[in-house]
Amino acid sequence: MHTCNRSRLALRGIITATLAVAALGLPAGAIAQTAKEQELEKRVAELEKMVEQLVADKKAAPVAAPAPAAAPAKPAAAPIQAMSITPNAAPGTSFVLTGFFKADANFTNTSDGELADNSVGRDYYIPGLIPIGGLDEGTDLNAHIKQSRINFGTDTVLEGGDKFITRFEIDFFGSSTADQRISNAFQPDIRHAYVQWRHWLIGQTWSNFMDVATLPEAADFIGPTDGTTFVRQPQVRWTKGGWSLSAENRETTITPYGGGARITSDDGMFPDLTARYAWKGSWGHFAVAGLLRELTHETTGVNAIDDSIWTGSLSLSGKFNVFGKDDIRWMALYGNLGRYVGLNFANDAVIDSGGDLESIDGYAGFVAYRHMWTSKLRSTLSFALQEYDNDTDLTGTAANKSSNSWTVNLFYSPLPKLDIGAEYRMATAERENGDDGDLDRLQFTTKYSF
Repeated sequence: MHTCNRSRLALRGIITATLAVAALGLPAGAIAQTAKEQELEKRVAELEKMVEQLVADKKAAPVAAPAPAAAPAKPAAAPIQAMSITPNAAPGTSFVLTGFFKADANFTNTSDGELADNSVGRDYYIPGLIPIGGLDEGTDLNAHIKQSRINFGTDTVLEGGDKFITRFEIDFFGSSTADQRISNAFQPDIRHAYVQWRHWLIGQTWSNFMDVATLPEAADFIGPTDGTTFVRQPQVRWTKGGWSLSAENRETTITPYGGGARITSDDGMFPDLTARYAWKGSWGHFAVAGLLRELTHETTGVNAIDDSIWTGSLSLSGKFNVFGKDDIRWMALYGNLGRYVGLNFANDAVIDSGGDLESIDGYAGFVAYRHMWTSKLRSTLSFALQEYDNDTDLTGTAANKSSNSWTVNLFYSPLPKLDIGAEYRMATAERENGDDGDLDRLQFTTKYSF
């Protein structure tokens, strides 16, 4: 109220003074105009009421909280490191590190002999190493961690948004640096090493003739080995949409005239040529691939050989999603398969009596069904086979004719990325003379991926 009274007295004083000054400057006749004075008094009263109302409103209004001070801007997050892990890396490079740990225990029995000690056939299934013509020596246990794998790579984003990719992958199926008595040490083995940019890939990776996506889950290193392509080699590949074309490293495996130890020939200048097309959708995928090769062998000296032939082969493969998360995977192959199928169970060609090469053709394939029992428990049942048309007048009767295998497994994943599994395999290999041998294997595995 004190503030109100002061404001009112001040306003009254200002008005009174103004009127007095005005009165002094007016003529005597004007002073006598009391009507105007009364009007001014009325206006002064109105102004006083307005002032009082303004003061009352101001007191009644809540006191506004002062505006909060603007929060200081957060400094930019400090980089994890002051410079690139590899100072020579191009700007915009990120690193990729993946792989898995895998421990295997194989209990193997072979009906017609024993797999040689430290043979790679004790680590994973190789049809061509099934003993034939010997005596059963009982069941052997072999445990190893050789399939454990490390994959390192870089992804570099270039100007314009393109990505330049490198990959380098190893496992430990190389030669051993120590035996199983003490350290079980094994040397790294290069699997993949390549660069990729836009539609182009250069380096070593899976052959374009191989359909990796159809390989079923298996405790074994490969799985349906008898009936699938399985080759990694240097190449130049072009991919766009469903199409992929490649020129790949060449190599020819040959059976001598009359039979005998395999000849490996690195002769010739033309690469192996492949073409592949794949259709993909929510239903799965289907692929068709072709392989064109020049088989060559050249020697010097007495009975020198200098011959080459062109051969081809065809692959059909697919993965079809069926009930729930179940799927069927399959592959069918025909032609000159040789080193591309069954881990080179049969050779590419045989030398005839005149020193010329003749192609060894055949067919192969597999089918596998995966069933999901629960979200953490699953099984795969598969059958694979391969058979070749050897001219026994040239190859002899000891040439590999056919092999097949049945497998069934059970995998349990109690934690993400952790797979614990067991697999049983029953396999048979046969030679042209009718001799055969069996392999039975029970495999246990534990695998953790990262």
